[in-house]
Amino acid sequence: MTIAALAFYLFAISALAGGLFTVISRNPVHSVLWLILAFISSAGLFVLLGAEFVAMLLVIVYVGAVAVLFLFVVMMLDVDFAELKAEMARYMPLALLIALVLLMQFGIAFGAWQSADGAQAARAAVTPENTTNTAALGMLLYDRYFLLFQLAGLILLVAMIGAIVLTLRHRPDIKRQDALAQMYRDPAKALELKDVRPGQGL
Repeated sequence: MTIAALAFYLFAISALAGGLFTVISRNPVHSVLWLILAFISSAGLFVLLGAEFVAMLLVIVYVGAVAVLFLFVVMMLDVDFAELKAEMARYMPLALLIALVLLMQFGIAFGAWQSADGAQAARAAVTPENTTNTAALGMLLYDRYFLLFQLAGLILLVAMIGAIVLTLRHRPDIKRQDALAQMYRDPAKALELKDVRPGQGL
């Protein structure tokens, strides 16, 4: 067995174990830690496939941001997990039915899947020779699909602004900062000197 095959089996087993224990772990903090293990193992699999950019993106975005955010939220919120698990037990038969249907769909898709004749040639045509995966991805995003990439960013920006506008509520009982009033204030009126005598207060 080669080193690459051994690394593949190790990463695959750890990814499956991380996903399994994420679901069945009783402690939510432990579930998030198992999820981080699954993300890191998946990143290792991407490295073995030659997609080092996707692997580093998975580690930086999902492990460094999303999973850590989950961990802080779980640790800071006072959630009654016993009550949540009691509610989850009611829907366990439905969840098992959905899982069975998904497994059957995966089995059908895997049984009918076959590689196209020109798939290898199409992948080789996208990535030039002596070019790394990251450089080839950058050439595709910022050269061939530059307009679509910028439009996707614009759509995400509009969605973010729309979410802020829809959830923003102006309440009169909350003090807010008035930047214009601060800039146009008179310095002579903003500061007042008091002559405090010794032994006396203001």
